[in-house]
Amino acid sequence: KAIVADLTALAEENPLRGLDHIEDKKIMVPHDEKSKLVVIEPFLTDQWWVKADVLAKPALASVREGRTKFVPQQYENTYFAWLENIKPWCISRQLWWGHQIPAWYGPDNEAFVAYDEAEAQAAAAKHYGKAVELTRDPDVLDTWFSSALWPFSTLGWPDETAELKRYYPTDVLVTGFDIIFFWVARMMMMGLEFLDEEPFHTVYMHALVRDEKGQKMSKTKGNVIDPLKLVDEYGADATRFTLAAMAAQGRDLKLAISRVEGYRNFVTKLWNAARFLEMNECRRVEGFDPKANTLPLNRWIVGATVRGLAAVRQGIEDYKFNEAANSAYDFVWGTFCDWYVEFAKPVFNGEDEAAKAETRATAAWALDQILIMLHPMMPFVTEELWAETGKAGPKRDDLLILTEWPAHEGLEDASADAELAWLIDVISNIRSVRAEMNVPASAKLELVVTGAGEQTLARLVAGTSLISRLARLEQISPQNQVPGESAQFVVGEATFALPLAGVIDLAAEKARLEKEVGKLDAEIAGIDKKLGNEQFVAKAPEEVIEEQKARREAAVDRRARILEALKLLS
Repeated sequence: KAIVADLTALAEENPLRGLDHIEDKKIMVPHDEKSKLVVIEPFLTDQWWVKADVLAKPALASVREGRTKFVPQQYENTYFAWLENIKPWCISRQLWWGHQIPAWYGPDNEAFVAYDEAEAQAAAAKHYGKAVELTRDPDVLDTWFSSALWPFSTLGWPDETAELKRYYPTDVLVTGFDIIFFWVARMMMMGLEFLDEEPFHTVYMHALVRDEKGQKMSKTKGNVIDPLKLVDEYGADATRFTLAAMAAQGRDLKLAISRVEGYRNFVTKLWNAARFLEMNECRRVEGFDPKANTLPLNRWIVGATVRGLAAVRQGIEDYKFNEAANSAYDFVWGTFCDWYVEFAKPVFNGEDEAAKAETRATAAWALDQILIMLHPMMPFVTEELWAETGKAGPKRDDLLILTEWPAHEGLEDASADAELAWLIDVISNIRSVRAEMNVPASAKLELVVTGAGEQTLARLVAGTSLISRLARLEQISPQNQVPGESAQFVVGEATFALPLAGVIDLAAEKARLEKEVGKLDAEIAGIDKKLGNEQFVAKAPEEVIEEQKARREAAVDRRARILEALKLLS
C-alpha cells in the first residue's frame, strides 16, 4: 500500500513525467524463515568493508605449503574455492548486540577509526584544529568478524599475556564443513594478520549428524534428536561412544536411537566384566610383569591387549575416530569379554593356585589397559571404574584422565596367539554349525576329528574341557574317517565333523536351506530391478534408496551364509 501511495503521489506531483502505467506483477520477496509472514525488504545504507583478498593470500599459502592441513584432505578444495574467489567483506551489521564498530564521526561526517574514544578525540582535534563533538557509529561488527578473533582475543590480546604465549597457536580445530569459509578461513586470515602465525595446525571436519534415514534434522520436520535427552536416557558415555563409532571421515552420520541403545549395552558389559573380576579377586599386583606369564591364555590376552591399544591410538592419531572406537569395541567385547573371561572361568574355579594368581593379576592388568583405551570415548564410566579398582592393590598415581598412554614393547607371543586363535576358530565353527543347522540348544553333539597332526592333537587334549563346555559337546574323538550325515569344517590341517543323524532331519534341513536360498535370490533380483530402474532412482526419496541397498546387502550376506551351511552338509 505504501509503495502504491508513493507512486500515485509521484504521478500527481508531475503529470508530464508521470507514470506510463502500473503493472500488477508477482515478484519474489524473501520472507522471515520462522514466522513465514514478515516481509524483509532491503534498505541501503553506508557500510564498512574489508579488502578480503589481501587477507586471503597468506591464508591460502598456509594450507598450500602444509602449515595447516584439513582432515579429510578433500575439504581443502572448499577452502581454496572460497578464498581464491573472495570478494570485499561487509563487516557492519545493524543489530542490538555485538562488538560496536570502533569509528566516530565529526560534525561533517568525517570518520575517525580508533582504539577507543580518547584516541578518536585526539585524531579529530588534530584534523579540525580544535576539540569537537564526536558521534560513534551505531553499527556492530559482523558475527564472523568477532568470531575470527576468537583464538587470540580470548587470551588477552592485544596485550602480551602469559595465556597468549602459552595457548596461541592452538592445535586442532574441530568444526563442520558448512562454516569453512565463515569461520575457519577468517580465523586463519586474522591470526596471520595480527600474530603472523596460523591459529591451528589441523582442521578436523566432523560429520553432519542426520536422522537414521539420512535426512537433515529440522524442527519443522520433527526429526530432531536432542542429545541431552539421549544423555538422560542412555548416559553420556553411550551417547559419546555412538558418535565416535559412527564418525567416518567425509561421511555424514545417520544417528539411530538403536545404535545408542546398543552402546549403552556395551557400557553395561564393561561394568559387569569389572564386577566379575572383582568377584573373582582379580586385583592389581605391585610390580606385575606381563612378560613373566607362563599360561598361554594369559600370554595371549596380554598380546591382544597391546594390539588393541595400538589400534585405538592409531585411529585417534589419524583422526579416524570410528576406527578407534570400533577397535576398542571389538577388543573389549569380542576378545576380552567373549573369550578371555570365558576361558578364565575354569582357572578361577580350579585348584591350581599359581595359575589362579597369574590369571587374576593378568585380568586386573588388562582391565586397567581397557579403561585407558576407552577413556577418550567413555570418560565417565572409565574414570569411575579406575577409582573403584584402585581401592585394592597398589595406590593409583593419578586420575585416569591424567594417566599417560602406555607404551608396551615385547609383550606379544606368537605361539600363544596361534594356540588361542586355533581354539577360538574351532569353537566358533561349531557354534556356527549349530546355529545354521537349527540344532537344539540342549543337544550335546560329538566332535570327530580326522587328519590331525601332533600339534592339533596336543591342542585338543589341552582344550577338550573348554571346547566341550563352550560348544556344548558330549565328547571329542580323533578318528580315521569322517562319519556320514555330518556337518564338516576345516581348521588347519584337520577336518572336524559333527554327526547330525538323529539330532536333526538332514534331508529336511537341506531342503529348508535350499528353499531359503531361492527366496533370497528372488528378493535380490527384485531389489536389483528397482535399483536398475532410472525412473525409480530419480523419483524415490534418498532414504528409500538407502533402505533398498541395505536390504540387498543383508540378503546377499544371508545367502552366502546359507550356501556355506549347505556346503557343510554335502
